[in-house]
Amino acid sequence: HIPLVESGGASVQTGGSLRLSCQASLSTGTHLNCMGWFRQVPGREREGVAARNTLSEFTSYSDSVKGRFTVSGDRYQGTLYLQMNDLKPEDTAVYYCAAKTDTCSATLESQAYDSWGQGTQVTVSS
Repeated sequence: HIPLVESGGASVQTGGSLRLSCQASLSTGTHLNCMGWFRQVPGREREGVAARNTLSEFTSYSDSVKGRFTVSGDRYQGTLYLQMNDLKPEDTAVYYCAAKTDTCSATLESQAYDSWGQGTQVTVSS
């Protein structure tokens, strides 16, 4: 388990933008091979939003955010970012950062990740 801390959540209006950040606490020589963003609203399953393989820099996105959200990060700093543009009320959720140290793909399946942050709230009002 790698400690992950998210930040950047806020309340914005429809059409606004936010940038979420995730910082991992890495021991010397430890690298996270995959990192991703997930979101969850009460009563619904956690949804994969965007993911990134930190070696190949391959990224994947859910259809609901493709073209509006951009994931980026730095493998050696243990950081992950999510630039969210053209936000919609349906983007309202708690956003979680997730990571995996083993060999992995940039999957949006939550079961693939073994480290999770505490989440940051994003609220988009109409």
